[in-house]
Amino acid sequence: MISVSEALDLIKAHVAKLPAVKMPLRDSYGCFLAEDLVAPISLPPFRQSAMDGYAFRSGGDVALEIIGECKAGDTGSFELEVGHAVRIFTGAPVPDSADTVVMQEHVQAENGRITIQTMPEKGTNVREIGEQIQAGEHVLSASTKINDSIIGFLASFGITEVLVFNKPKITLIVTGNELQEPGTPLKPGAIYESNAIMLESALKSRGYGSVRILKVQDDLESTIKVVAQGLESDMLLISGGISVGDYDFVNESLQANGVREIFYKVNQKPGKPIWFGKKEEKLVFALPGNPASSLTCFLIYALSALKIMTGNPDFDLDFQTGRLKHRTFNKFGKTLFILGSEIKGELEIYPKQASSMLISYALGNALVLVPAEKEVLEAGEKVLYLPINRN
Repeated sequence: MISVSEALDLIKAHVAKLPAVKMPLRDSYGCFLAEDLVAPISLPPFRQSAMDGYAFRSGGDVALEIIGECKAGDTGSFELEVGHAVRIFTGAPVPDSADTVVMQEHVQAENGRITIQTMPEKGTNVREIGEQIQAGEHVLSASTKINDSIIGFLASFGITEVLVFNKPKITLIVTGNELQEPGTPLKPGAIYESNAIMLESALKSRGYGSVRILKVQDDLESTIKVVAQGLESDMLLISGGISVGDYDFVNESLQANGVREIFYKVNQKPGKPIWFGKKEEKLVFALPGNPASSLTCFLIYALSALKIMTGNPDFDLDFQTGRLKHRTFNKFGKTLFILGSEIKGELEIYPKQASSMLISYALGNALVLVPAEKEVLEAGEKVLYLPINRN
C-alpha cells in the first residue's frame, strides 16, 4: 500500500499528453494549444475609423467641404487636401491622405460642408495598422487554454483551425448485480445506481464530453469482455468490483486483458482500494464502488491524469489553506479526505463521513485533507482543502 503523494507521483510518471490534432476553431473551446501562435496578419490590417464622423487632414480651418463617403467594407480611397473631409463610419478605411477623424457629435453639417465645433488632436479616432498586434508578433503560447474570447481573437486573423491536444475518449464501466436503474420501484436487496450519472456529470462539467457508459453483471466472463470494449478508449474508468470479494472480478479481468498494474491500494480513507494501470498508452482507473469513495478517487487521481493528457499545465491539485473551526481526530493512521464547508477560510467538518454517503458531498464545498500522521488537529489549526462544488 502506498501513500497519496506516491500515488500522485506514479500518475505523473506514467501519464502522457495525447497526440496533438488540428481541430476546427469553433470546436476548440476548452482545449489547450499544442504550439505557440504568431499573428499571420496585422490587426487592424488597414487604417480604420474608430468613430462615426468625418475624416480630414489636420492643419486647416474648422470649416471643411465634404467630398465623399467611406463606410465599412469600402475599398475605394480619396485624395484629401487641407479643407476637405469625407463622411466616415466606424470600421471604415481611413483615406491615406487623412490623419484625423472628428466624431459626428462635434460638428455641424449643412449643405455639403461641416464646421468642427470641438477640434480633435491630430491622429484622434484613427486605428493605425497593427495597433492591436503586428504581423509576426507572438500571440499565444503553447498550453494556453482556449476560451470564447481567444476563439474570437483567432477568428479575427482568419484562422479556422488550431493545433491542440486532443480530448480523451472515456469509457465508464459500472459493476454490481445489486444495482438498479433509477425511475422504477426499488426491489428488495437492490440499490439505485448513482455512480454512472455522478461520474459522467463530473466529466462533462469539466469539458470531457466523450463518455461511453457500459454496465456489467458480476461474473468473470462478462467482465473480461466489457473491459476489452472499454480499452478501445483513451481512459477506462471502472466503478466497483476492485476489492477482494468472491464477486469482485475487475482485477482478474484487467489482467486477462493485458493491463499492467501501476499501483493498487492507497493509504487513505475513503477510497483505499483504488487501482491504476495502463495498457500501452490506455489508462485504467478502477474506482471503489462506494459513491463517496468513487468520487474522491476520481477528483484526486483520475482528474489529475485527464489534465495531463489534455496538456493542461495546471494538473497539480489546487489545494487551498484554511483553518479548522473545531478539533478533528484521525484514528485510522491514513490520509483522510473529509467533507466540510469553507467560509472565509474557516472550515467546518460535517459529522456524516462514510464511503457510502454522498450527503456531505452534496452539501459541502471543501474536501479537507488530514495527513496520515496527524491523530488530532486542534481548532484553528491550518489544513489543506480542495475546493469543490464551486461552479
